[in-house]
Amino acid sequence: MKILHIDSNHPLLLNQLNDLGFTNHEDYASSKADIQQKIKDYDGFIIRSRFSIDKDFIDAATNLKFIGRVGAGLENIDCNYAQSKNITLIAAPEGNRNAVGEHSLAMLLSLFNKLNKADKEVRAGKWLREANRGLELDGKTVGLIGYGNMGKAFAKKLRGFDVNVLCYDLKPNQEDQNATQVSLTQLQEKADVLSLHTPENPTTINMLDTAFINAFKKPFWLINTARGKSVVTKDLVSALKSGQILGAGLDVLEYEKSSFENLFSDNNMPEAFKYLIQSDQVILSPHVAGWTVESKIKLAQTIVDKIKAQFVN
Repeated sequence: MKILHIDSNHPLLLNQLNDLGFTNHEDYASSKADIQQKIKDYDGFIIRSRFSIDKDFIDAATNLKFIGRVGAGLENIDCNYAQSKNITLIAAPEGNRNAVGEHSLAMLLSLFNKLNKADKEVRAGKWLREANRGLELDGKTVGLIGYGNMGKAFAKKLRGFDVNVLCYDLKPNQEDQNATQVSLTQLQEKADVLSLHTPENPTTINMLDTAFINAFKKPFWLINTARGKSVVTKDLVSALKSGQILGAGLDVLEYEKSSFENLFSDNNMPEAFKYLIQSDQVILSPHVAGWTVESKIKLAQTIVDKIKAQFVN
């Protein structure tokens, strides 16, 4: 079987697939159109996020048996159409779930203890103790929307705190020893903290809008290490201004796929994003919650293991 790799990954991915008898070709520079011209020659395809796999691409992949995405989700692939063509889809949420859990906790504790604000002030020669009095996580209720690999990993990290962890998921019977599954209404009634761990799909895009935010009975803190398009940024900013959202840790943004750097160079920055980058209530990171030294290894290993289980006798 021949596999085409179009994104670089940890070397173990290529090395172990070679050892298993696969023929591996790499093409990290060609355009999507050029890749599409030759994809018919391959049985397997490994991607991260370089481009989307749509119907036309799948139709050209006449011999394709599997697509492996070295990441947690498959939203850049037309999954239904691929599966209708009997193409096996392989993702690796197990590979970076621990990293996402740790990053979510880091953002939450940084917000509660005003670490980014305090750090800037000390560096500027300001010693403001009372203005940087923090909050303790103990005694709070943390609500998780989405209780798959990422949600479960974050809940596990919270076990060392005296917190009440609630989860909401479309699938029933997802709760475990680390979180109690409740309805969305119950979560919105009780949560002091909301953390999103949902994939990108039609039900989650623009999910967190003004109506959703105002359904929470208490002001709350928001952590989003999932997908940027789940949050309507202008509605988030309105809630930060009103105090309905007390602070936000955002590893993902709805703007990140729209040539993020150009927001700073073309005088075209949305007003809502201007507010986020200037606010002491907000911590931002560049979609790296799942990107650690360790997760790079684990993501690649997970893909190898799943390909081996499916296609090696």
